[in-house]
Amino acid sequence: MSSADLPPTEPTPPDRPSGPASRHGCLTALMVIIGIVLLLPGVCAIIFGVASVGSSSPDPTVTLLVLLGLAVGAGGILLIRAAIRGPQR
Repeated sequence: MSSADLPPTEPTPPDRPSGPASRHGCLTALMVIIGIVLLLPGVCAIIFGVASVGSSSPDPTVTLLVLLGLAVGAGGILLIRAAIRGPQR
């Protein structure tokens, strides 16, 4: 058989890149719930921070705890953002 006797073959289509990796809904919900729990110290820090501003000289310990609470609250915001946006490529 020669190559002239063979029927022409169609080229194979290129592989499509797979879509973004999906994540289970339970994991997303768990991340959002943990993020909300982490927001609570941030809210309390804001409340105590506003209350301590009214005093003439705020206690350094309270200031440190307020900053720590705000940092934990910021971590909660980042966790919720990561849960909603999904995995990045």
